[in-house]
Amino acid sequence: MLEDIFLFIKWILCSVVDVDKSGKKPYISEMDREFLGSLSRERLLEVMMFNIRNIWRVDGLYFQGIEKRFGTEVATEIDAETWATMGILEAKALKSMLGIGGGASIEDLMHALRHTSWVLDHLEKEVKVEGGRGVVRIINCRTQVARLNKGLPEFPCKRVRHGYLINFAREMNPKIRCICSRCPPDPHPGEVWCEWHFILE
Repeated sequence: MLEDIFLFIKWILCSVVDVDKSGKKPYISEMDREFLGSLSRERLLEVMMFNIRNIWRVDGLYFQGIEKRFGTEVATEIDAETWATMGILEAKALKSMLGIGGGASIEDLMHALRHTSWVLDHLEKEVKVEGGRGVVRIINCRTQVARLNKGLPEFPCKRVRHGYLINFAREMNPKIRCICSRCPPDPHPGEVWCEWHFILE
C-alpha cells in the first residue's frame, strides 16, 4: 500500500505539463516540486495523507452546512451530483497516471481505486479481487462514525457513493458493473458499513 501511495506522489512530482505543447498550466509549480522533493519519504506520506484528510473534512463541513440550512435530502442530492462527476474525473486522471487503457480489467480497476482519496482516507478497509470480482469493504467508516459522535443520524450515503463508483468503473471500462451489496440506509450488521462488488460483463 505504501508503494502505491509513493507512486502517486512521485507521479505528482513528475507531472509538469509542457505549456508550449499543450497550452495547459503545470500541475505543480517548480517551487512546490523542489519543496516536496526535499522531504523524506515518511514526511511526504504524512503531508499527502494530511491533505487527503483535509479534503474530507471540507467535504463533511460543506455537507453539514447545506444539510443544516436545506435538509438532508437537498444536501444528499448536491453531494450525489458532485461525486458522480468526481468519479469520472478521478478515473480519467488515474488511467493516465497508471497507464491503463480503455478496456481496464477488474484488477486494473481495483488498483486504480486504491489510489483514490476515498479509499486512502479509510483506515480500515478491504480492497481485493475475490472469485473474479472486485470487492471493496469499508469497515468503521470514518465519516459515519464522526456523525454519530456528533449526535447526528447515519447519513444515507448509498446514492452518493453508488453514483461515484458506477461512473468510476464505467470510465475505466464500460463493461464493468458496480453492485452495491450494502450501504446506509441499508442495514449493515457488524463493522462493515458498506460493501461494493465490481463485475466484468
